[in-house]
Amino acid sequence: TAGTIFNRSKVPLRVWFRAVWWVTNQKSGVSALGLQRALGLGCYETAWALLHKLRRAMVRPGREQLSGKVEVDETIIGGRRRTKQGHKPGNYFEKAMVVVAVEVRGKNMGRIRLQQVSEPSQEKLGRFVKAAVAPGSELITDGSWGYFGLGKQGFEHQPTVTHDKDREIYEFVLPRVHRVAALLKRWLLGTHQGRVSREQLDYYLDEFTFRFNRRTSKSRGQLFYRLLEQAVA
Repeated sequence: TAGTIFNRSKVPLRVWFRAVWWVTNQKSGVSALGLQRALGLGCYETAWALLHKLRRAMVRPGREQLSGKVEVDETIIGGRRRTKQGHKPGNYFEKAMVVVAVEVRGKNMGRIRLQQVSEPSQEKLGRFVKAAVAPGSELITDGSWGYFGLGKQGFEHQPTVTHDKDREIYEFVLPRVHRVAALLKRWLLGTHQGRVSREQLDYYLDEFTFRFNRRTSKSRGQLFYRLLEQAVA
């Protein structure tokens, strides 16, 4: 177990394997409380730690970059949710900006990449694109200033300049990005009740990406194997 996420863990490997199987078998993911109940763990913190380490293993070192035609845009997630009694402590998660990149596969979607950014600057967005998308790919973005200059960095850039604030217009221009963003927000609110801190958000994005990119897999056993494989890499 040296050099793996199991190193120095007091949790037996049998329990770890059960956790991996449970996580990969739940289509919409699982919360720490759900994992605690499923495994019969006596401590919530133990379940949370297991999930946190597994999320860190969901990104494969040296994974292939997106290629072909790729849509890229930012979305805002989080914020307070108003109730009839007003704002309640813990009834929201912090606002954060997430950049979404989606491969275009005809009318369908290919793989995705997600990353939290502090601001939509040319430096931050450019760094994300260069890390997530292979050179020579065709980028489709809106006309935001943050994407200017990508055409000079080895990409075929097609900025769609629109100042229309109508949501339907933007969804028509970048439909796949908006679809992924909507699914991400629904997953965070549904599976995790929105209780995701900005400090931990990147790990949740890794989990969502792992699940989305393997959504067509018909073998749960293969997902179990892949996650274990990456956990010991």
